[in-house]
Amino acid sequence: MATPKFINNSSTFHQELKQRVNQYFADVKKPSTGNIKLFFKAIFFFTAYVALYVHLVYFTPVAWVAIIECVLLGCFTAAIGFNVMHDGGHGSFSKNKNVNKLAAVSVNFLGASSIMWNQKHNIIHHTYTNIDGVDDDIEIKPYLRMCTTQKLYKVHRFQHYYVWFLYTLLHLIWIFLTDYQKYFKKKIGTVPIKKLTVKEHIAFWAAKVGYAFFFMVLPIYILGFTTWVVGFLITSMVTGFVISIVFQLAHTVEDTEFPMPEVSSNKIENEWAIHQVQTTANFATKNKLLSWLVGGLNFQIEHHLFPKISHVHYPAISKIIKQTCLDFDIKYIEYPKMRHAIASHASYLRRMGRAVAV
Repeated sequence: MATPKFINNSSTFHQELKQRVNQYFADVKKPSTGNIKLFFKAIFFFTAYVALYVHLVYFTPVAWVAIIECVLLGCFTAAIGFNVMHDGGHGSFSKNKNVNKLAAVSVNFLGASSIMWNQKHNIIHHTYTNIDGVDDDIEIKPYLRMCTTQKLYKVHRFQHYYVWFLYTLLHLIWIFLTDYQKYFKKKIGTVPIKKLTVKEHIAFWAAKVGYAFFFMVLPIYILGFTTWVVGFLITSMVTGFVISIVFQLAHTVEDTEFPMPEVSSNKIENEWAIHQVQTTANFATKNKLLSWLVGGLNFQIEHHLFPKISHVHYPAISKIIKQTCLDFDIKYIEYPKMRHAIASHASYLRRMGRAVAV
């Protein structure tokens, strides 16, 4: 399908929202990018990540210690993605553009391609959130049915049971399959990607070869194939599960919407900002430890409305956004606990597995 357009109506919601948030930063006299606490957090995660890798590969701990360390390595992989790469990719990690670029390319060391991530996430997902046929994040067909406009298969009746295993495969599929599909097909789902420059082609392959060497060739050479494959699977499956849970709780729950464009005009009935609020949910925003670990991605509404603002500011601006939504009679979706969001996600998938397509 052609990418839809958003209706340009007379709503002043987005304008008012930007004015209030901009006024907040003017009042507190702080930049909207990351601060010293974020930089130290990045150093901590990277140091732990490298230390775990070195200990696993070069010091070969006993099996039970190695398993624990592989689980931790998977968690730190996701944490770097949430806290460093994600902010860097949106240009909000630092005021310095070069630092942002460095933070963004950290995803290359985690197995994925920063070039494909930018196209898939920053451009497509953040614009066309939850629009079937465009947003690649809800394109898990035929294994999962994420909205009523997708085809229903008999196996979907059980998707709320087997989905948790599928989520463990996300990182493996991402680094070994979907990045390459996007590269060679020159499309993300149905949306063509921009033509890559020679530099970008080189960067794509350099990232893939570098990751293969450090996480496949070298460990196999030092540890042997069996030890490597067990450790690699544990690490990648933990990474995939953590990433999947955090991102899916933001958009595929019972209260979020999956609007489709009007057929004749190919337009979404709301302006972009209202669409973002209606298709996005927050969870466990009062849990400071969780917010710290997931890079504020439990404040997903704030992130989608203001992706160029660092996640360290989300708790503060969430109060402004929530009040603005109230003033404009727009539903602000929030689950008080993470377990509530998980239950809602499971319930939503159960309903999608049994509902008739519209």
